[in-house]
Amino acid sequence: MTALPPSPLELDGRNIALFLDIDGTLLEHRPHPDDVSVDNRLRALLAAIAQTLGGAVAFVTGRNVAMVDRLFAPLHLPTAGLYGLEHRLTPDGPVERAEEPADLAAVADRLQHQFHTTEGIYFERKGAVLAVHTRAAPAAFPLVKAAAEQALARLPEGYRIVAGHAGLEFVPLEALKSAAIERFMGVRPFADRRPVFIGDDVSDEAGFEYVNSRNGVSIRVRPQAATEARFALPDVASVHEWLAELREKAEIDN
Repeated sequence: MTALPPSPLELDGRNIALFLDIDGTLLEHRPHPDDVSVDNRLRALLAAIAQTLGGAVAFVTGRNVAMVDRLFAPLHLPTAGLYGLEHRLTPDGPVERAEEPADLAAVADRLQHQFHTTEGIYFERKGAVLAVHTRAAPAAFPLVKAAAEQALARLPEGYRIVAGHAGLEFVPLEALKSAAIERFMGVRPFADRRPVFIGDDVSDEAGFEYVNSRNGVSIRVRPQAATEARFALPDVASVHEWLAELREKAEIDN
């Protein structure tokens, strides 16, 4: 059972580590991943929160780190990309990258050929993760899912398919947002803080479970089914409002 999250006024702004999904959480979904944009107000809000929380703010996303940097430039935050397969533990530190393996590249080539005449399907080759977006072609999703499951059987062990709001992804088994958040929690400035994680999709559930195990605050945006998150917010706009309140509380506490 989920409820509205605690007011930021109830939280200790000096003791929070904030982890944020991007698409569907900070930004509305769009038919094409490149259609999204970040306005200056959101960019400034995130920068202010990072400053007041002593840098303990990180993106935990299915996008790769390079895409996140382009989207939020000039703001750089610690980032776990590709569900934790890529990491940048500090804002300007080195990026641990995950390249596209040959077996996944072959699957991508075959699926792209199979659906090249289907309008509205977009293949996003993100290195070690392959995403197939069907938001602009919802009627095609069952066919895409069936083809993806057949392709999964041809891959070596170690991959899973994660179906989301409007598409699916081939993801290595070790790519989990729980592991990404746990890695951040082992280093400064995240260590010894109470984790707060906001996400919106199936891929965020492992992160919610981990945050719950650390007595943190897990928030799912617009939940449409059972969720491990203990709290919920109705939409992206309400996430922005909650974060604005958190910034004010953190500024008071610090």
